[in-house]
Amino acid sequence: MDFRYGICSVNKERTMKLKLKGSEVAAGTSSTNGSNVGLAKLVQVHNAGDTARLVSLETSAAALIGTFTIFPNATELMDKTPTDEIFAAHDDVKLVEIVYS
Repeated sequence: MDFRYGICSVNKERTMKLKLKGSEVAAGTSSTNGSNVGLAKLVQVHNAGDTARLVSLETSAAALIGTFTIFPNATELMDKTPTDEIFAAHDDVKLVEIVYS
C-alpha cells in the first residue's frame, strides 16, 4: 500500500479490517459544499462511476491543500485533519468515515 500524501490505494489482494463510523454520502461538487465527513480523520473515498474524477481537499477556510484523480470504480483512503473538507468533480464520488480496527 502507498501512504504518500495521506492517501492509501486499497490493495485487492490484501484485506484490511475497517470499522465504519457513519453512513456513506455523495461528495459535494464544489468548494462551497465540501464536507469534513463528520470531522473524520480517515475517509474512504469511492468512485462509483465509470469516469475518473478529481477529488480535492481544502481547509475549513477554503484554502486548497491538494487534489488527486480517483479512477473509475476505485477506492482510496484519505488521511486528513478533522476540519479539512473534501469535494469532488461529481457526486459519483462517495465518502464515509472509517477507522482501522
